[in-house]
Amino acid sequence: MTTFQPAEVPGQAPPPDSVSPRDSRADAPTSIGRLNQTIKGFIERWGSVWVEGEITSWNVRAGAVYARLKDLQGDAQISIRIWSSARGRIPADLKVGDHVVACVKADYYVRGGDFSFQVSAMKHVGLGEQLERLERLRAQLRAEGLFDAARKRPLPFLPHCIGLITGERSDAEKDVHRNAELRWPQVRFRTVHAAVQGDRCVPETLAALQRLDADPEVDVIVIARGGGDPQTLLGFSDERLLRAVAAAQTPVVSAIGHENDHPLLDDVADLRASTPTDAAKRVVPDVGEQRAIVAQLRSRLTTRLTQRISHDIAQLEQLRSRPVLRSPEHMVRSRTQDVWQLVSRGRDLVERRIDQGRLRAAELRASLRALSPAATLARGYAIAHADGGVILRDAAQAPEGTRLVVTLDRGSIGATSTGELAEAGGHPAGASETSEPGK
Repeated sequence: MTTFQPAEVPGQAPPPDSVSPRDSRADAPTSIGRLNQTIKGFIERWGSVWVEGEITSWNVRAGAVYARLKDLQGDAQISIRIWSSARGRIPADLKVGDHVVACVKADYYVRGGDFSFQVSAMKHVGLGEQLERLERLRAQLRAEGLFDAARKRPLPFLPHCIGLITGERSDAEKDVHRNAELRWPQVRFRTVHAAVQGDRCVPETLAALQRLDADPEVDVIVIARGGGDPQTLLGFSDERLLRAVAAAQTPVVSAIGHENDHPLLDDVADLRASTPTDAAKRVVPDVGEQRAIVAQLRSRLTTRLTQRISHDIAQLEQLRSRPVLRSPEHMVRSRTQDVWQLVSRGRDLVERRIDQGRLRAAELRASLRALSPAATLARGYAIAHADGGVILRDAAQAPEGTRLVVTLDRGSIGATSTGELAEAGGHPAGASETSEPGK
């Protein structure tokens, strides 16, 4: 806000009825009226100045508007009056929270000793700059991914408890409660009131968001406010609030203003509702619609089950009507003769194979006997084995003193060789034999 000091206007003398400190004594005090007149005279010499500030109160009365302007960077405030003669020169949509510049002139009310400023002109200011800042912030947040659909959390189908941030006794609060309860009568709310415009909007909304986000019972948070011009909705485009909503663990629904209002909170929130009423409809399912859906699903399920059972019954009857299932013993009887014939053929085949095997075994036994040395031994011959089981075929293989084993037709005997015999001698002279029972 622009500040100014009283200044002497060149060529303009003090009011003739003014009083100065040197003219006032305890034994000769001045009157309050004269003092106020003196103050009024000095104030009127200041002239008009343009100041910038925010409207913090706006009371329309008969014949005038009584309001207050607050400095944008501090706590200083002034009282202003807008007479009906100046109402036509100011915008009709001015209200609390607007950022304005005004042409004011100091005024001192002599009778009441009240100091205020009369407004001769007033207009909105800074809207273009604010919109430019918002666009820069929008581009920054979009580049950081805060608008991406992938990061937005889905809302629960049926929230057990809804957190609501809105103005106290506001129409938005009533709309959300009324429409949500009409759709689902058992819905529960946890409401935290906060200023929805002005300096307290952002800090109070941040505190409410932090409180509800930390509550484990709250399944979704709705930030709701009625419509307004861009000036009054600036708090819902504040970067601090936007980043807090993006960092919240609980899904957040933005229900700010009307359909045409579009603060940055709409882009960052997990769901944007066009109005508080729309937020209630988007967050809470309609019990009537859900009952209709359940009834429809039950009907479809009954129809499908009936069709499936009927189809299975028809298939079962078709299977049961087949001859093989209608009279299963017929298949056994028709195959009895075949089984008897196969068994008979198998028995004959097995007997023939056994007889053939018996004959073949006899033939092999006879051939084995013909080739076996046992037949030769039965005719009186013997087989002589030297040490190590070597069969002797030459007398020279058993010199004198060699231990022999002689195998006969029945059993074996041990003997000792006396050397090679002379062919003319017939029997060996001096031959020694030792008879041992054989195996």
